[in-house]
Amino acid sequence: MTRARLNIFIEPDHAKRLDQVAAHKGVSKSAVIAAALASFLSPDGADQREAAIAKRLDRLSRQFDRLERDQNVLIETVALYIRYFLTVSIPVPEGQQEAARAQGRARYVQFIEQLARHIQRGRSLVREVHEDIGPAEGAEPTQPGAQAGPGADTEEIQRESA
Repeated sequence: MTRARLNIFIEPDHAKRLDQVAAHKGVSKSAVIAAALASFLSPDGADQREAAIAKRLDRLSRQFDRLERDQNVLIETVALYIRYFLTVSIPVPEGQQEAARAQGRARYVQFIEQLARHIQRGRSLVREVHEDIGPAEGAEPTQPGAQAGPGADTEEIQRESA
């Protein structure tokens, strides 16, 4: 079998990488280029690229699903907290409102500082909570947002806080 001789020009970075790959594999540069060209021109090459893309899309889809789950947990947590807070909060008398605002500002600053420390740790509180309360063995999975009845969440929170 005769081979055709080609003179090609490639970028210097590609030439260095070609030298490294050929030396690492213990083959000639011509063999590396021939294998790369055969792979590129192969009818199966498109199938391989498609499989690689599908694998990446599957991974992205799983990451998106986890992100969506975490976001739903966060939304439900905030909504439940707001419902609880509005249920148990009593109105502040006129004479104490300025002191309540000052205390609210101080608490907000403390909250922001705590949030910053938690974010700097790099671990998601939602993920930690989800792992801590993961479904027990043999427990029936619950649907997000499913309630036993109107106000069931508030009643449950009030029982827990009592």
